[in-house]
Amino acid sequence: MALPVLTALDKAKTQWYHFTAIIIAGMGFFTDAYDLFSIPLVTKLLGRLYYTKLDGTTPGTLPANVNAAVIGVALCGTLVGQLFFGWLGDKLGRKKVYGVTLLLMVISAIGSGLSFGRSATAVITTLCFFRFWLGFGIGGDYPLSATIMSEYSNTRTRGAFIAAVFAMQGFGILFAGIVGVTVSAIFNHFYPAPAPYASPAADFIWRIILSMGAVPAALTFYYRLKMPETARYTALVAGNTKQAVIDMNTVLDVESAAQGNEVLEPGSMKEQARYTLFSREFVRRHGFQLLGTTSCWFCLDIAFYSQTLFQKDVYAAIGWIPAAKDMTAIEEVFKIARTQTLVALFATVPGYWVTVALIDRIGRFKIQLQGFFFMTVFMLALAIPYNHFVSYDASGKVHHRSKVLFVVLYALFFFFCNFGPNSTTFIVPAELFPARLRATCHGISAAAGKAGAIIGAFGFGYAAESSHRSRDDAGYPRGIGLRFSLFCLATVSCLGFFCTFLVPETNQVSLEDLSGENEDGGSQTVRSWFSDHTRPSVVSTAGVQLPNHGHIATV
Repeated sequence: MALPVLTALDKAKTQWYHFTAIIIAGMGFFTDAYDLFSIPLVTKLLGRLYYTKLDGTTPGTLPANVNAAVIGVALCGTLVGQLFFGWLGDKLGRKKVYGVTLLLMVISAIGSGLSFGRSATAVITTLCFFRFWLGFGIGGDYPLSATIMSEYSNTRTRGAFIAAVFAMQGFGILFAGIVGVTVSAIFNHFYPAPAPYASPAADFIWRIILSMGAVPAALTFYYRLKMPETARYTALVAGNTKQAVIDMNTVLDVESAAQGNEVLEPGSMKEQARYTLFSREFVRRHGFQLLGTTSCWFCLDIAFYSQTLFQKDVYAAIGWIPAAKDMTAIEEVFKIARTQTLVALFATVPGYWVTVALIDRIGRFKIQLQGFFFMTVFMLALAIPYNHFVSYDASGKVHHRSKVLFVVLYALFFFFCNFGPNSTTFIVPAELFPARLRATCHGISAAAGKAGAIIGAFGFGYAAESSHRSRDDAGYPRGIGLRFSLFCLATVSCLGFFCTFLVPETNQVSLEDLSGENEDGGSQTVRSWFSDHTRPSVVSTAGVQLPNHGHIATV
């Protein structure tokens, strides 16, 4: 039987504190995105500053292994942080560890900008050290923010609330581009230098850009500490239903039987089946669901992170960004940041907010399915005619055609990433699993995604190198070329499309009905499309008919 306070939360009207929670949790994701996606703006600059040869005639580049480490080390930290803080959030409570992740981000962002050393190796090593711990803090933000927003939300608008938190990632990517454009423009005005040289003052640019990530995190640190524990954790995990009512009444106006004489004393609620993560019962109830959330997120992040982190290389390959020898180091930062800003403004950010607007109307499953479908379509639309966009004559000179068309197709890929699996893979794991395992399972799902991101970050940089020795970058082994790399990403996106059928629809169903915590001796569970897609409806344990979107069923 559902606890009155949880029923009240499910039925609560949208209130001001819901939006406050979105801002508090969302600013963490704003910071996460800024920190993760500001590094591509400065990797070219780092190569010029620390790896240019003494003659100075050819712009320096980061060695292949160094470039992979600088870009990928934060993702490694993120993976570890997602697993650790997901587990800790279920063990100690969401509130107790929520501020720790933000504090880690503040300290590590500042440390990244202050990376010291007398040699290039020392500077890069220090930078990688701080970026690992920056990623560790970012990783903790994923399961905690998603779980907290999920547990605060009402059933009717839960998807939009969680999606709005994640949509702040788009603004973080946009803000990183804006900061890059602004800082590089200022330095280019006051410290001009002839192409292809770098002014000594350019060393401050990457430090300022990376350090700025500490600002939004610091601004919301106090407010995270003031958030009460979620009622679902307090009631279902800690077993203190009375305290759950008190906590919710301090921030939300909820009309509940629990406000009267029916308040349950701590420990008096019905004991739920305490199966563990590594039990047969968990596998029976949630095994396919966890497989679905992890596999979909894994496929999504291979495609999304490889393109987001290496989009500067894609734009350079198709001629939208000039060759390094034709511009100064500061101009290169400016042009890379400008392209990221334009794509974020017209494709990335709109994709997130279209999801917010529609997710509680058409559901998670359809959005994720069409997202993977169109990601596949637009990757193929870039890969198949790639030799039209970029071609070489007999002398080896490169020719670029239809650059605007290429960029439009590329932007549409990002739009459907975000109006698609990049949003839904974050939302669904925060809804499917029991409260005592919710953050852990979300962390596992997110970590699978970051494993994909690591493959994308480390693999795409090598794979996209030309198979012709005369065209690859100095210090990089020959790869399969950008065209065949895009074919590979289309294949991964197609795989994500089919993995989506492992994930059930969660729209307009209470968290306790989804996880089975409302069971009263029955064996109700939520199934994937593969389990049952023919039954007309789902009946909750409260006897309320729930919407069937083609892939939920009772057992």
